[in-house]
Amino acid sequence: MPDLARQMHCVEIVKAGGPEVLQLATRPTPFPAPDEILIKTAFIGVNRPDALQRAGLYPPPKGASDLPGLEASGVVIDKGAEVTRWKVGDTVCALTNGGAYAEYVAVHQDHALAPPEGLDLAEAAALPETIFTVWSNVFERAGLKEGESFLVHGGSSGIGTTAIQLAAAFGARVFATAGSTEKCAACETLGAEIAVNYHEADFVDVLKEATQKRGVDVILDMVGGDYLPRNARLAAEDGRIVNIAFLRGPSAEFNFALMMLKRLTLSGSTLRPRSVAYKAALARTVEETVWPLIAEGRFKPVMDQRFALADASKAHARMESGAHIGKIILEV
Repeated sequence: MPDLARQMHCVEIVKAGGPEVLQLATRPTPFPAPDEILIKTAFIGVNRPDALQRAGLYPPPKGASDLPGLEASGVVIDKGAEVTRWKVGDTVCALTNGGAYAEYVAVHQDHALAPPEGLDLAEAAALPETIFTVWSNVFERAGLKEGESFLVHGGSSGIGTTAIQLAAAFGARVFATAGSTEKCAACETLGAEIAVNYHEADFVDVLKEATQKRGVDVILDMVGGDYLPRNARLAAEDGRIVNIAFLRGPSAEFNFALMMLKRLTLSGSTLRPRSVAYKAALARTVEETVWPLIAEGRFKPVMDQRFALADASKAHARMESGAHIGKIILEV
């Protein structure tokens, strides 16, 4: 190991529970495996899976760090013997398999990307987990195409603000749901044709009217619960519905006859347990398709608030309050 700290500050989950169970701790600095780089973190993205892990609902996969954190940006400080793409001193942003809530994190070399042109490291830290999730679910799994219609629930979240911009950039007709007038306005500024305040209107009725009763081709849902049957009612024939979270729970009464009559495709996924090879291929695709959009100014991460690493509990409280618009970031 080069001349760097043998111990690092990190944020541990001391037990399953609320934001208060996140506590600052000290651990040995990790060594990179032969195919890994060691990043001295500058900024860390805060994501809903971090909160689920903290609550005891999303355990890390076998072999992964028990520390939370799925994305970070920073500087390569060390590398394994098999690493060819990166050198010490390179700046990167990376998808991690956990462990990002720390001063140092080891990452597979193929899961790191150079920060896109025009973004600082704070903005770059907001990209990997969110963009990888949106791309794999909306464009690969659901196959959203130019000219189709697209709805994202939770449009003001990190996932939502990303999905709106990317779907619009690739020529889709975009809709969103959000929980306030301010959040709906933010969604529309980013490219949503209509953002429905779910406290004031039924998104099914509003968007059925907006599409002349045709419905929506692709729906990205992180709400679950009673949204599941409502999504099916709203979906167009041959529509695709993808679930990536269940904030209202994973269970609901569902009319499968409607799925058959409309020829609907229902699917879901989680990114963290996927293989090293899958994430590497996804990184290459994102670099080829999304990074140019950022350089052209057609996509930019929406940033909410920045917290110190030691204040990770406050960052989680902010996220779970539902008051945020865009991404919450930890600064090391």
